Amino acid sequence: MDLSTNYLGLKLKNPLMPGASPLVDDIDVVRALEDAGASAIVMHSLFEEQITQEQVAEFAHTEGPAESFAEATSYFPAMTDYSLGPERYLRQIERIKETTDLPVIGSLNGVSPGGWSHYAKYIEQAGADALEINVYYVATDPREPGNEVEARTLNILKDVKKSVSIPVAVKLSPFFSSPAHFAMQLDAAGAAGVVLFNRFYQPDIDIEELAATPHLELSRSPELRLRLRWAAILHGNLKGDIAVSGGVHTMEDVIKSIMAGASGVQLVSALLRKGPSHLGYLLAQLRSWMEEHEYASVEQMRGSMSLRKCPDPSAFERANYLKVLQLWKVDAHKREGWPGPVEPRA
Repeated sequence: MDLSTNYLGLKLKNPLMPGASPLVDDIDVVRALEDAGASAIVMHSLFEEQITQEQVAEFAHTEGPAESFAEATSYFPAMTDYSLGPERYLRQIERIKETTDLPVIGSLNGVSPGGWSHYAKYIEQAGADALEINVYYVATDPREPGNEVEARTLNILKDVKKSVSIPVAVKLSPFFSSPAHFAMQLDAAGAAGVVLFNRFYQPDIDIEELAATPHLELSRSPELRLRLRWAAILHGNLKGDIAVSGGVHTMEDVIKSIMAGASGVQLVSALLRKGPSHLGYLLAQLRSWMEEHEYASVEQMRGSMSLRKCPDPSAFERANYLKVLQLWKVDAHKREGWPGPVEPRA
């Protein structure tokens, strides 16, 4: 049985890999992931703000008094708040390459071209086999049109590709007006793949303190459906590869991702909850399922449930929408179980 896959120009022994997370900061955890069968290591993101802060601090040290930059540096978290600073990040890539046989995919998280692309070169020099651009940008300005948002990401990709020779993937958000068209633009600009999707962590509101509060919630399997939909739409329309990230927890999730068209399947929340050994458990289940259902290879399975297999994808999508709307009906016996009016508290 052949579980191998090609992702970002890398021949991988299987599609499963840890996605960007703090797991890779501990070399013992990285070894445990390798022992469990991980096919590659995706580094957590090095943030543009980390690089900017380091550059501001260096300039302040060499060109003028530090206090003249107090306001600028206060915009960012302290460097000690980041798990790995820029230099330690590069060293961690080197350590992983020295102590494991796994390909390493670096990750940069930014919103502006030019200012940090030289770090892409440093990541390549540290030994990374590929690079993931993790674009996290919320368009909060109502005067900013969508094409400018897309142009910013395209410029980042082009800028980074000028700096490195390793394959570059783009991790997208699902909030573009036409994700399929934009993915094809990235593909035409030389992206080796797209990762679906970045998880935006929505702030909550503290109604007593009247403050916005950060809220971290690990993913669950239902989140995978959005990834499956767009992977199925994109499969066969890109020269580059597709990876799924977000909502992969079970063997069924892995199989669905591959059937939708994914070459790479990234796990984060499942590994944070259950540890590196869960990846090995999923691999064992995947082998058993494929044997039971007479699949000789992952490649045979990949894209088998994509929309490219449907003669009229738009009609299929609309029919599916109409069908879902009819799934729930409020019957009289269901209404009997509803609670009555609730009196407001005094």
